[in-house]
Amino acid sequence: MSNSDASALAVDTRRGSIRELVERQGRVGVSQLAARFGVSTVTIRKDLSALDGKGAVLRARGGALALRDSEDLNLTVKQSLHRAQKVRIAAAAARLIGDGDTIILDSGSTTAEIAKQLRSMPLRSVNVITNALNVALLLADTPHVHLIMLGGVLRSNSFSLSGPQAERALDGLYADRLFLGVDSIDPDSGLMTQHLQEAQLNLRMMRVAGQVVAVADASKLMRRSLSVIAPAERIDMLITDRSARPESVAAFQKKGIAVLLA
Repeated sequence: MSNSDASALAVDTRRGSIRELVERQGRVGVSQLAARFGVSTVTIRKDLSALDGKGAVLRARGGALALRDSEDLNLTVKQSLHRAQKVRIAAAAARLIGDGDTIILDSGSTTAEIAKQLRSMPLRSVNVITNALNVALLLADTPHVHLIMLGGVLRSNSFSLSGPQAERALDGLYADRLFLGVDSIDPDSGLMTQHLQEAQLNLRMMRVAGQVVAVADASKLMRRSLSVIAPAERIDMLITDRSARPESVAAFQKKGIAVLLA
C-alpha cells in the first residue's frame, strides 16, 4: 500500500469514527475530537465539513450535531448551522423584493436572514406578513417596513405562531411573494416540516401568495420530515446554495421549478 493510500485510509477511518461518536453522543466539539484523535483542530474542522457535505452530520459552531431527520431542532441551534450558506441565500432572496411589495416571511433561520437583509435595503415601503417572533423583532423598528403579525399559538422551539387563529388571520390578505423556510424538501415527497400545525399554516400562506419561493440550504434537499406541506410543484422557485448536488438540482428543475444557487 502506498503512503497516499494509507493516508486516505486513515482519514476515512477517523471520519467514520467521528460519525459514530456524533451519533452516540448527539453533539461533539472540535477540541474534544482533536484531543481524542491526536490531530489538529484544523484537521477536525475539515473532517466535519466533509461529513456535513455528505449529509452524515450537521456542522454547528464549535463542533457538530447528529443528523436526525425526526428531530425538531431549537431555532438557536438552527441559526448556527450552515450560516454562511443561509446568508448567501437570504441575499439572493432579498434581491427579488421591490418597492411596494407585500411579502410573507415564514418562520425559520433562513427567513430571519432575509429580514436582516431587509433592514438595510434602500426601499421606501414594504409590507411584511409573518408568523415569526424573531422576524418581527428584527423588523419592528425598520422605518420602511409595515409589519403585519399573524396571531396563533406560540411554539417556543421555533419562536413561531401557528394554529387556526394564524390561518384565519390570512383571510382577505394577498402577498406578492412568500419566502418559505422548510425543514426538508424532496422533489417527489414535497415540502416538509416537523410540525403539523405549521404545515397547515404554510399551505394557507402558499394559497394567498402570487409567487412561492422556498429557501433551503443544500443539507435540506432530498430529505423527508414528519408533515407534508405541499407537493414540490407548488413552489415557483427554490433558492439553495452552491453545494447542492447537480442531480438534486436537476430533479427539481424537471418538476418545472426554477433553481437559484447562491
